[in-house]
Amino acid sequence: MRKRLVLGGVVVLAALAGWGLTAPVSLAPDAVLSDGDAADGAMVFAAAGCASCHTAPDAEADGPPVLTGGKRFVSDFGTFIAPNISPDPTHGIGAWSDYDLANAIQAGVSPQGAHYYPAFPYTTYAKANPQDIADLIAYLRTLPADATPSQAHEVGFPFNIRRAVGAWKLLYSNDNYVLEGDLNPHQARGRYLVEGLAHCAECHTPRTALGGLDTAKWMRGAPNPSGDGRIPSIHPDDLDWSAGDIAIYLDSGFTPDYDTVGGEMADVVENMSKLTEADRDAIAAYLLALK
Repeated sequence: MRKRLVLGGVVVLAALAGWGLTAPVSLAPDAVLSDGDAADGAMVFAAAGCASCHTAPDAEADGPPVLTGGKRFVSDFGTFIAPNISPDPTHGIGAWSDYDLANAIQAGVSPQGAHYYPAFPYTTYAKANPQDIADLIAYLRTLPADATPSQAHEVGFPFNIRRAVGAWKLLYSNDNYVLEGDLNPHQARGRYLVEGLAHCAECHTPRTALGGLDTAKWMRGAPNPSGDGRIPSIHPDDLDWSAGDIAIYLDSGFTPDYDTVGGEMADVVENMSKLTEADRDAIAAYLLALK
């Protein structure tokens, strides 16, 4: 009987410890700036690719983006559907505080205190500096509101247990850079964009069985989560492009062989073309530094 009581106590303590370790961890209140610049935020918005995920699949291309959501992302864990993040106060983020938004973007925690699924790349946005996030929030508030309700994710058991995302975060969520060492300012800016705002590794790096990025194969290409083909490697061991080739591709969509960009990468080029030439050059410098 005593052994059973001891074993029961151990189980209860382990369960309580697990519950505490998987609790959502929010940003510190003083980590969020409230003074954002919407004009600068437009550039952050482009670098982060927000429109590529949150604009409705059938949206008109003209005018400011309407972030209705609805785009579907198939994965081994279920199908995730991008939510409405327009300024609508009921179905979007119009009623959220700046802190709520920053906490969602960088910590993956909802205003209700629940984990977001990492289909939302907050693990990379965690590397963004507070001013960029404040500017992004200011820009989001200038966009058209839309009252389209968000759709529920199509995720079955056990992946529909949100608390379990806390364990995933313990394994894979941090603000460390993959490319370390002495970088010049140009390469460092490229690292900030590639590993942070632009979250290039989310597509171009394979994942572990638990869905985390396999950093040992950084930028080496990955299976398309939809099951349709493979996302190519952009590591310099596999991509024999010069810095100029990369920068031109990100601006125009033309490869050195005069082929043109296609698929979802077309959206990426659309976003990258809005950045400064210096930023596109910095991305190229970072990719070549991986060698």
